[in-house]
Order: sequence, then C-alpha cells, then structure tokens
Amino acid sequence: MGLAPILIVDDESEMRSALSHALTRSGFSVESAASGTDALVKIKKDPISLVITDLKMPEMSGMELIGAIKKIKPAIAVIVITAFGSIHNAVEAMQAGAADYLLKPFSFETLVATVKKVLGCMHEDGEIQVSKKAVKSKVTVKTLIAEDRKLLDILKLAKNVATSRSTILIQGESGTGKELLAAYIHAHSGYSDEPYVALNCAALPDTLAESELFGHEKGAFTGAVGRKMGKFELAKHGTVVLDEISEMTPPLQAKLLRVLQEREIDRIGGSRPVPMNARVVAISNVDLKKAVAERKFREDLYYRVNVVPFTIPPLRERRRDIPLLVAHFVEKFCQINQRDMLKISDAALACLAGQQWKGNIRELENTIERAVLIINGPELLPEHLFLEPGDTKGSSQAAISIEAGMTVKEMEKELITKTLQDVDDNRTRAAELLGISIRTLRNKLKEYKQEMEASETQTAAQGG
Repeated sequence: MGLAPILIVDDESEMRSALSHALTRSGFSVESAASGTDALVKIKKDPISLVITDLKMPEMSGMELIGAIKKIKPAIAVIVITAFGSIHNAVEAMQAGAADYLLKPFSFETLVATVKKVLGCMHEDGEIQVSKKAVKSKVTVKTLIAEDRKLLDILKLAKNVATSRSTILIQGESGTGKELLAAYIHAHSGYSDEPYVALNCAALPDTLAESELFGHEKGAFTGAVGRKMGKFELAKHGTVVLDEISEMTPPLQAKLLRVLQEREIDRIGGSRPVPMNARVVAISNVDLKKAVAERKFREDLYYRVNVVPFTIPPLRERRRDIPLLVAHFVEKFCQINQRDMLKISDAALACLAGQQWKGNIRELENTIERAVLIINGPELLPEHLFLEPGDTKGSSQAAISIEAGMTVKEMEKELITKTLQDVDDNRTRAAELLGISIRTLRNKLKEYKQEMEASETQTAAQGG
C-alpha cells in the first residue's frame, strides 16, 4: 500500500503473531517488538507508519510508550489495545495522544478496519478518511467527535458533497450536533475563507425577519435610515445556515423558495434583484416531511431544501462515542476551570453509557461540566454525575440499573442485556449500538449462558 511498516508491540508472542498475520494478510507490512524498549529502538532506526500496543506490559507500559513516541516522532499514530474492565485507561491513552483503541476481545475485521481508518487508507476501500477522533472545523471552536460507524459515514458523504453548491438539509434531535455538521461542510466546501452566517429562524421577530434575511434599501420603511445587506448577501460565496427552518412563517417560506429557485434576492424597497451566491444549509429538529403532511411547512420548499439530506443519529444510538465525548468534555472543563486532569472511573463510564440522553450531546456536556465543578478528588465517580433515574416511557431504550457494589463485568452484562431487549434481540443491531463486533457479542452471550448453566448445576447439586 506504499506505507511504512506497522509496528506491533506486545509482550505475548501469540498475540504478536496473530495480529501480524491478520495485517499481513490484508496487505500491510508489519514488524513486531516484545517490549516498549525494543519498540523505541525500531522507531528511532526505521520508518514506522503506525504503532499498535497493548497497554499492560512489563518494564514499560503502553502509556509510557505513547509518551516516548510523541516525544521522538509525534507524527506516528498509535492504537492501544485494552480490556473492557480498563476502558478508562483507553480514554487516558486517547488524551495522551493515541488515535484509537481496541477493546478485547476484538475480531480481525475490527482490527483491520481500525488500522485503515487511522492511517487514512480507507479511500481505496470506500471508507471514511477521518484518521482522528476529533474533526475540527475552521469556523467553530467546538469539536465534532466521531467514532461511531454511522456518523463516520455521514461525515464521509458530507465531505464528498461539500464542494457542490447544492442545498443541504440536516435533521436530528436537539443536541445531536447539527450545526457542527453544517460547520464541517463549510470547512470542506472550498469556500472556508468566505463568511459562515448562521441564523435561528425561531428567534426572528416577524417584523424584522425579511429585512434580516434579504436586507433593505434606505427609506424602505420607517427607521430604514440606510441600506442594509441581509444574511444571504453577507455570506457572499460562503454558507448560510437556517437553523430551525420549520419555525419560519409561511410568507417567509414563500420568499425563501424564490431565493432557492432563482438564486437571487430582492431587498425590501429595492428596484432590481441581487444575485445570491451562498450555499444554503437548512437545519431542523422536527421531521419536515411530517410538518408538510400537517400543512405546517410548504411542500415545494421541502423539496428545494431536501436536495442532500442528512439525519444525525441520537447519542443513544452511537454509544461507542460516549467514552470519547466524556474524555473530550472532561479535558475541556478541566482546562476552563484551571484544574488538574481528572481520571474517569469505569463505573462512571458504565453509568454514562446506560443513560437515555434525551438531550443528547448537549445534555452529556452539561453533566460532565457539573461533575468537574463539584468534584474534589482526582477521579470522576458515579456519585459526581447526579444522573436522574432512567425514564423508559416514550422511549425504546431502557437505561441500565447501576447499584453500589456492582462489578464492571456485572455492569457490562446489564448493558448488553438491556440493549438486546431494546432491539428485540437483534444481535447485529445490538453489536452496532454497543460498538463491538458481532463475534464479540456472541462470545459474551455464550459466556453468560455457560455461567448460568454452571450456577444452575451447582444449585441442583446443593439441593440434592
């Protein structure tokens, strides 16, 4: 593939051999090292494209190896391998500079897909070329966190269509990051240096809405003391984002339809049309197709804005992203509040993974901000989260029950069981929601079944 070799670092020879075989079979050049010290010797001497390392190793841990790599060759990407019970170590590794992590046990398919994603090799296989968990936009200080397959596919498509001038519709629940996707599209449009103009249609006063969007000429109405350019003109060749477009009044919908059809605007009081060169991105947290059926939104306008549609999945359907989001928000609010970086306990992550998140990422962010403010110790624990009991009414997703004294393994079993219940025992869907391979899910279920049978046998023997 024209890449420098991948270096596998693990103290277990069987693991090194298995990983090497899987990657070699997929066309990668592979080298291996039995320790962090040996790995550093190879990294200093030979070109390496990627390091895959276990976290728990004698002499030099995976975390220490990451730190050393980032000092001598920071451009080398690192993937860490960890067990489910040590997921907070994976989060710490991501904070230290690792590009991704793999939870044991994982399939070779998952290994190869992760390697391709991190190396940016996915273009050849039709996969996303996002090699880092955070996709930073030039027009916002916020960050788009993406590891979930569905969201990565959305980002891939968004990047592909960003260079066109087609109108885009982004739908999804409140707090899912719709405007971040709009900013991502603008950043990859080829016009990222042009203005990015966002407008909340629900906050527009009826009397000023038309002037805000299309502008006015001097003397067009009482108080119009000079010419004013509207949002479409101010955006020039950039992007106009119409947030909550469903709240736009019918008269304004009609005027917007003409703008999209003719690619020109009419200032209030103007004598001639003005060309409109901006790309339009419409955002809605309600189903616009349903709004059309209820006669709350113009059908012809719906088809004009629905040229390239995106629907961002809610957080409860992209649980693989939760550890990354938590790590990101912990780092963010620790920096803002000028305090030492907090560790995130496995129990806290399990609690967060089992929540409904009806407010999605915005709700998760608020929860982490509150926890960082109130915590006194060095580690974020479940009691710092102040989570409300799971409310399953009106939702197909049941929250897992977390009790004091539960082990991480018990919480893992509870999460898997609840997820299977929510998807009517669809294992493929459950594995996708949990962020694990279908093979891993089958192995877990087999393990639970064996434990139950052993318990029943023991009970029967005692009863006999």
